[in-house]
Amino acid sequence: MLAIDNDRPDPDALLARLQQEEQAALRGKLRIYFGSNAGVGKTCAMLAAAQREVSLGRDVLAGVVETHGRQETAELLDGLEQLPRANRLHRAFALTEFDLDAALLRHPSVLLVDELAHSNVPGSRHPKRWQDVEELLSAGIDVWTTLNVQHLESLNDLVSGIIGIRVRETVPDHVFDNAHEVVVVDLPPDDLLQRLKDGKVYLGPQAERASRHFFRKGNLLALRELALRRTADRVDTQMRMYRRERSIKALWPARERLLVGIAGDAGDERLVREAARLAQKLEADWIVVHVASAQRHGRGARRYLTAMKSLALAAEFGADTATLPGMEVAEALVACAREHNANRLVLGHHPRQTWRFWHQSVSDRISRHHPQIDQIVIAHGVLPASPPVTEKPTPAPGRAMAYVWASLACFAASAIAALLLQVFDLANVVMLFLLTVVLVALRYGRGPGVWAAMLAVLCFDFFFVQPRYSFTVTDTQYFFTFALMLGIALITGQLTARLRHEARTAAARERRATSLARLARDLSAALTVEQIGEVALRTFSGVFEARVGLALPDAADGVHSVGAGVLPIDESIAQWTYDHGQPAGQGTGTLSAAKGRYLPLKAPMRVRGVLVLELAQSERLNEPEEARLLEACMSQLAIALERVHFVEVAQSTLVQMEGEKMRNTLLAAISHDLRTPLTTLIGAADTALPHAPPGPLTELLQGIHEQATSMQRLIENLLDMARMQERGVRLNRQWHSLEEILGSALRQLREPLARHVIRTMIAAHFPLVEVDALLIERVLVNLLDNAAKYTPEGTQITVAAREVEGSILLEISDNGPGGAPPNLFEPFTRGQQESAVTGIGLGLALAKRIVLAHGGRIEALPGAERGMHFVITLPAGTPPSMESL
Repeated sequence: MLAIDNDRPDPDALLARLQQEEQAALRGKLRIYFGSNAGVGKTCAMLAAAQREVSLGRDVLAGVVETHGRQETAELLDGLEQLPRANRLHRAFALTEFDLDAALLRHPSVLLVDELAHSNVPGSRHPKRWQDVEELLSAGIDVWTTLNVQHLESLNDLVSGIIGIRVRETVPDHVFDNAHEVVVVDLPPDDLLQRLKDGKVYLGPQAERASRHFFRKGNLLALRELALRRTADRVDTQMRMYRRERSIKALWPARERLLVGIAGDAGDERLVREAARLAQKLEADWIVVHVASAQRHGRGARRYLTAMKSLALAAEFGADTATLPGMEVAEALVACAREHNANRLVLGHHPRQTWRFWHQSVSDRISRHHPQIDQIVIAHGVLPASPPVTEKPTPAPGRAMAYVWASLACFAASAIAALLLQVFDLANVVMLFLLTVVLVALRYGRGPGVWAAMLAVLCFDFFFVQPRYSFTVTDTQYFFTFALMLGIALITGQLTARLRHEARTAAARERRATSLARLARDLSAALTVEQIGEVALRTFSGVFEARVGLALPDAADGVHSVGAGVLPIDESIAQWTYDHGQPAGQGTGTLSAAKGRYLPLKAPMRVRGVLVLELAQSERLNEPEEARLLEACMSQLAIALERVHFVEVAQSTLVQMEGEKMRNTLLAAISHDLRTPLTTLIGAADTALPHAPPGPLTELLQGIHEQATSMQRLIENLLDMARMQERGVRLNRQWHSLEEILGSALRQLREPLARHVIRTMIAAHFPLVEVDALLIERVLVNLLDNAAKYTPEGTQITVAAREVEGSILLEISDNGPGGAPPNLFEPFTRGQQESAVTGIGLGLALAKRIVLAHGGRIEALPGAERGMHFVITLPAGTPPSMESL
């Protein structure tokens, strides 16, 4: 007979690992330079490594690198190709942002993306930079990035408690855990404080504020420990995955991890508390497990409920909990210790009863068969606050009937054997009793199986061994027959009971897996929130035997019940659960008097709703496997709700984009078609005016010329707006004289401004400005034309320019009616909706886009007495010397 190697890897697991490796080969690799806080040198380490890769001939592109004014960081960028940033508009400010599309089009081997936790400008494709990185990795681009420990989502509350500041920009932990490589960049607190003092972390007043608040030595020490511990946890997870993939059974005590086994006795509470104190002293992770037997009636049911209470207590202390199926407690604990690489096993000491002198304790069996596992045995006394229960246990009626049916089965087997003796030999009849024992153990479990084995031997002796109908045995060889028969019956009964237990365990696991698979299938086919609600109500009510309700938020984050659930929902409790992201109601520490249990549906981005369960058996969720099944189902539901939400957002955005595209195309087409006849009209009016005699004809030609010119400016605004929305604002910056730009704008508007008094206030030696002259001229033309339209004839229009604190202020004031709407700079917005003044409201919107593209801002303020006061602020810059010009 060939020996079976139980330590060889699982073929299914190997196949799954190969498939994962094939998928991972198509993705880019993420390297994170990880540190405790700003200033430890993460960006410098990333750039230094990039310089080494460039020297080896690798294609490296700096996508976005934040130098924060540090000279040593900027010097490391020399020689690296840098990706130009994209311009984004936000609240009247022009901001630069990482250009994701350009990076995907360039497709380098390695892309440097600094500050992984950065929030993108509203209106970008993704709200967070880590989502940009995910898209880059999916495209097969290796990404190097930087991250501080305070930006990890799971540590956010710990960090806020240490530094007293709530960090708003966070990164999900799965991004950190799934990274291909994490490089820890560490610096002692004293050295970091010296760098801060030398101005190598922050500059100017920001460094002073940081030294007073964030950069205190206690904060730096705590954050440093968090960063190193989090990295150690990641390495430990990788080590355990390595052992699991290669089926390594030997324990590697790389770090302290305790496995606590509880048996469901009254002293388990003390065992859990002692283990919690031990784990705290050793600063170790700890896992509390209970090996659940198949018996869930009578004394077995009470032991199981006691174990569940102990597991709940351990969970409150911060331990991981689990129930393990198995008949052999020692083997189940050893297998769990190897799976989690637990180097110490903590057990309670159970004194051996005198009449069970042959029985070995769990600790003795582990010591005998697995001596490499260290054990800590704690005296299994009972806490004074929890005196032992003195009432005599009484078997459940259902359990007593199992023994009755086992007895009846043995008597029935005896009756059948009496009939078979007329045909078969006595030795063959013995097999009928063994079959009866197997069937009883399979149907009713281990206890009735043992009772059936002993009763079968007694029946065989009483009814079929000479002298019959007595327990007297004349032939001594029957004693051996009885012993052999009892032994075989007990062994087969035990094996059958174990098979029954494993079958029930497998059925429970299959139920959980099937429930998850069915829920995932149904949710993947759901396209609307209503369909998701129907799937949730149907699935959760069937799987958990509960009345189910679902509450989802509206646009104002107010939670309301949805679907056809039969469970009434208290919307005030649901709102609290939604706002705080914590469970409430039955079985929790918040509003426990409520009938249902209110559970938040947490998706990767935010809470998406509240699930309400009213369980038929409220203690059902105390079992860790049921709690994990519920968490998995809730996670699937939350992800489905988030998917539908983003699908709706994408559809709305697509419709809006298509509408904008159609409108721009229509405007461009109309503008091109109108441009030629307008040019013809202006040329004809210019040609006819010198030859026309004074009188009505000359006035008519002048009116045609003015109106055609005004229409031409309108058409140019339409074309420029359509072009900028499609391609963005492209600047040709040069150093120009502001007087020349203003003079050109006034010449274009000499006819509309002829009936107004124009006053210019620009110093004789006003500095040059670095702008796109044609676009700034367009801004001035639009603002002056707007003033000419809405200002009475003969009034004054003032244009002034001055330099204030490194900025150029260009002001245009008029004496019009004033009272502009708040959205004056939005496209197709007019100051007076019902007015005889021509225009479609594009001039000011175009002016705002151009000013923002220059890095400035434009404001519309009420005048000192009346009218409007437009203020344009542009960066001054440092003009070149006259010799260089």
